[in-house]
Amino acid sequence: MTVLKLENIDTFYGQSQALFHVSIDVRPGEFVTILGANGAGKSTIMKTIMGLVKPKTGRIIFNGTDITGLPPWDRAGIGVGYVPEGRRVFPDLTVEENLKMGAYRVTDNKVVTANIEKSYDLFPRLKERKNQLAKTMSGGEQQMLAIARALMLNPKLLLIDEISMGLMPILVNHSLSIVKRLNSEGITVLMVEQNANKALKVADRGYILKTGKITMEDTSENLRNNAEVIKAYLGE
Repeated sequence: MTVLKLENIDTFYGQSQALFHVSIDVRPGEFVTILGANGAGKSTIMKTIMGLVKPKTGRIIFNGTDITGLPPWDRAGIGVGYVPEGRRVFPDLTVEENLKMGAYRVTDNKVVTANIEKSYDLFPRLKERKNQLAKTMSGGEQQMLAIARALMLNPKLLLIDEISMGLMPILVNHSLSIVKRLNSEGITVLMVEQNANKALKVADRGYILKTGKITMEDTSENLRNNAEVIKAYLGE
């Protein structure tokens, strides 16, 4: 049984093909990373999974159901959480208002309140700044908020796009430790990341994406020790 399965996905932007026959699978409880250089197509995979970009061919299976034709909001409603590249918080809303936006499909106010409190337990800094506008926060604080917002619908799968982008190393490490903790508590994670070194230290398994094509798949340990991966991505 897989939580997520991509079958021979081809995605285009106009006439330009971005993904070529991409097939991946993510099993329950796994932490899987997709690694690749800038422009390899990592964000396109995430947008395709989330329904923000439609594949020309192929299928997306989530918990045994074909969701290829499902709109993004329905994918969120059935348990796909999304932390987009560049965080994309609502700049003119407060921290708490951002969290409530993440819970837009929840009709029970008690559940919304409980999930906000869980977010504050996970990220005490957000509680300190709950009435602060998101645009006035640091990049690290915005990343915390983006993750917390994605958790407001209690996702079964958490998609994370470039968690390290624009953050100092210490903040990257903190964000990754939080995601690893969420994974250990039962949330399946698929993360695309340019920083292969850090990603392979926390993920169970990884895929290498090169110019829109999956070229390698293995355990994180094996990828860390692969001469080709070391030369191309680990800078050693």
